[in-house]
Amino acid sequence: MPRILLAPMEGLADFLLRGVLTGIGGYDWGICEFVRVSGSVLPVKTYERICPELLNASRTAAGTPMRVQLLGSDPHFMAANARRAVTLNPAGIDINFGCPAPTVNRHRGGAALLGEPELLNAIVSAVRAEVPAHIPFTAKMRLGIEDTSRAVDCAQALQAGGIDELIVHGRTKVDGYRPPARWEWIDRVRSQIDIPLIANGEVWTVEDFRNCQQATGCADIMVGRGAIADPLLARKVRGEETGGWAEVVPGVATYWLGVRQRVLPEHAGGRIKQWLALLRRNYAEAEALYGLLRPVKTAEEIDRLLLEAGILHALPPPFVGHFTAH
Repeated sequence: MPRILLAPMEGLADFLLRGVLTGIGGYDWGICEFVRVSGSVLPVKTYERICPELLNASRTAAGTPMRVQLLGSDPHFMAANARRAVTLNPAGIDINFGCPAPTVNRHRGGAALLGEPELLNAIVSAVRAEVPAHIPFTAKMRLGIEDTSRAVDCAQALQAGGIDELIVHGRTKVDGYRPPARWEWIDRVRSQIDIPLIANGEVWTVEDFRNCQQATGCADIMVGRGAIADPLLARKVRGEETGGWAEVVPGVATYWLGVRQRVLPEHAGGRIKQWLALLRRNYAEAEALYGLLRPVKTAEEIDRLLLEAGILHALPPPFVGHFTAH
């Protein structure tokens, strides 16, 4: 059975959602949101805030290993922060060369570095010197900035820097998240390196998963937005029986409870709506729930509507009481 991995998704797959998705099951390991490195060594509390799994042996509550991801362009400070991260016993260290966000790229982070293979090599070489052999060390990249002309150069530079495995998202920075993913280019990169390559990009269904494997030559696949749109996807790929929306509902309830406990009320509604907006690709019930919640402004009103819709009934009684008390 191939490995199925949960992608890092800044502003989307936070600690709460990672916990729900891995609790539903099917993932071998995943990567947390990135830790942005600039001109300092970040304190331990920063790592623990972005990747709270570090407080649980670098695993989600369900036991799925979660790796720490670093993003930055200065080899010295990337290495120094890797040294700090290693003291927290992470399940692995990953370097982000894939984020296409303009705010990140303007500060020379993520996919903006893909025109400089020499710098990619310098960064991973410096980090490799700080990451002991028993901790998995990976990098995640896109195919380039505006085109794919340096994709192989970048991959070879990262391999030469000492990473154990490479994850390739089959789009350029300019492509953003527009389909299709260029799976054929992932295959070209794979054929030019000697370390394992993990394919990523535009996998929404079991059929997509199989097609991606065939087109890229990669057995192992990292799933991003497709995992959020269908929390049962990884288990479906594994051929397991799944219970449809009825099996997703407890996850929705658990997620909302976590959001209400950790997020300011004025921001809470946006979190659940963002997830439902993706869930509705696969579940008519999510479409209906999204339509119900979309115009609602307050978290308290969402509490009431979720209770009335029976969503929160999937929670144990003390949790339901928490909402009833509002």
